[in-house]
Amino acid sequence: MSGIGRESRGGGAEDSVLALSGRPLDELTLARAAAGELQPADLRIHPARLRHQADVAERYGNPQLAANLRRAAELARFDDAELLRIYEALRPRRSTAGELQALAARLEAGGAPSCASFVREAAAVYERRGLTRRDG
Repeated sequence: MSGIGRESRGGGAEDSVLALSGRPLDELTLARAAAGELQPADLRIHPARLRHQADVAERYGNPQLAANLRRAAELARFDDAELLRIYEALRPRRSTAGELQALAARLEAGGAPSCASFVREAAAVYERRGLTRRDG
């Protein structure tokens, strides 16, 4: 097993809750899933777990993975429909520069400052490369 795998199973309090719903790992079983006892939030990772994994990635010399995991932690609380809207808005020529700035502001207000920064950076690159939608 890699060092990261060992590190992520440290046995601390954070290891007892993995699901966004707060259910402990030992309650997330195939039998419960087959019986219809699990909800969608039971199958989604908790932001604290993603932040912990980001810290581990950083310690093991992978800052890019750490940054991605931190952004994922910010997005973990958004519902699927909102995530799809964000994805669609970031596709080339789907949004104007103003729409991307508004998306960044919504992300910032929604507790996702790293994601907001990422969208602002993408908006600047899209503008330079002519990848924003032009109205009119």
